[in-house]
Amino acid sequence: MKDTEKLLAEKGLKIPKLLLPTEGTDLQKWAVVACDQYTSQRDYWKRVKDFTEGYPTTLNLIFPEAYLEDPNPEERISSIHKSMREYLDKGVIKETEPQFILVKRSFPKGKNPRWGLVAALDLEHYDYHRDSTTLIRATEGTIEERIPPRKRIRLNAPIELPHILVLIDDPFKGVLEPLIARSDTLPLAYDFDLMMESGHVTGYRIADPSLFTSILEGLNRIADKDRFEKAYGNPNPLLYALGDGNHSLATAKTVWEEIKNAAKDKSLIENHPARYALVEIVNIYDPGIEFEPIYRVLFSLYEEKLFQAFTEGNNWRIERRNSLEETLKDIERGGRGHTVGFASSKGYGLLICDKPEATLPVGSLQSLLDGYLKQNPEILIDYIHGIEPTHTLGTKPGNIGFFLPGIEKKDFFRTVIQDGAFPRKTFSMGEAYEKRFYIEGRKIL
Repeated sequence: MKDTEKLLAEKGLKIPKLLLPTEGTDLQKWAVVACDQYTSQRDYWKRVKDFTEGYPTTLNLIFPEAYLEDPNPEERISSIHKSMREYLDKGVIKETEPQFILVKRSFPKGKNPRWGLVAALDLEHYDYHRDSTTLIRATEGTIEERIPPRKRIRLNAPIELPHILVLIDDPFKGVLEPLIARSDTLPLAYDFDLMMESGHVTGYRIADPSLFTSILEGLNRIADKDRFEKAYGNPNPLLYALGDGNHSLATAKTVWEEIKNAAKDKSLIENHPARYALVEIVNIYDPGIEFEPIYRVLFSLYEEKLFQAFTEGNNWRIERRNSLEETLKDIERGGRGHTVGFASSKGYGLLICDKPEATLPVGSLQSLLDGYLKQNPEILIDYIHGIEPTHTLGTKPGNIGFFLPGIEKKDFFRTVIQDGAFPRKTFSMGEAYEKRFYIEGRKIL
């Protein structure tokens, strides 16, 4: 067992002691969705508050980002820390023996379920900077200004609750899938419907040493340096790529570095709990993982001036199309270069770059937009989920909407390895209700 733990540690993985609500807790009221969802829909969070009022709930342990701009954030943070201590002191949550949790997340509307493994990652194996070659890496550029408000919440918090989803590149299906095949024989940790018609979640305890060995064998196979060299032309394995929660993990790293740097005797904090962060690990090839492109809409512009700037002195050209359907079909068909669709009050068409420098069309488009917006600061941009709202906004006079092709799973890790990270606002892993709900926690003080 000790040898397995040591070998797992070399792969950046720790078997955590988890905090779970005690038996009898109303889990539907306990579990709430990731704090970075519904940020413009305060009515959603009001309904969650009304639904959970008077019950133990993770709503009392998180800071919904819909409220980040409210006055007196320190008062809310103080209340969060107080609730955490009370839940520990009163036995609302209790610590388990070291174990992983295998999570099956089912969704409404007939979508495939998503399977994941709740585990702790070693932040010593993580670097969120673009040129990182560590086992754990960010998948989008980290905006340093977004860390301080999250840091104030994590500092002095006795526990953490994860909404971070981490992807592994496991075409062999050797890490999670053997556990999934045995799920019917595993002891249940929880099994309940989520609030707000968000689906169902089931957790299975993974505490058998033979299963730890199985996980290690699967990780060894996908982290093999020769395999990585052959697949990606790079000898530095990327084992864990952030799917959701880039800035949350970056915050955990920042807090750990401060604790480590302040320690006079580093050996005394070698196993400090803040060195680790709780996440859910998912195989990118899981049928329940869907990457949805994030579109762009520009507001208050002159279309002719925009296209003139895009095509003069660049590798871009424009082809007109008769309809949105025709445009979207040609985007997915693609070509040798990069193809982006657009819709405005003046019609539809394609922006085509025959000699792109970026790996993905979204990188080529974002570079183009960044340059134009810098020269025209009066023009506004928004990042939109869904074809319909992008079309509705983009076809209003003075606006334009841009449509991008989806990300192929086979290109995901290659892009992070070759480019360092995706351009900002490249993809979303499902809709808001499909994001991770807070259930498990872990002590970090």
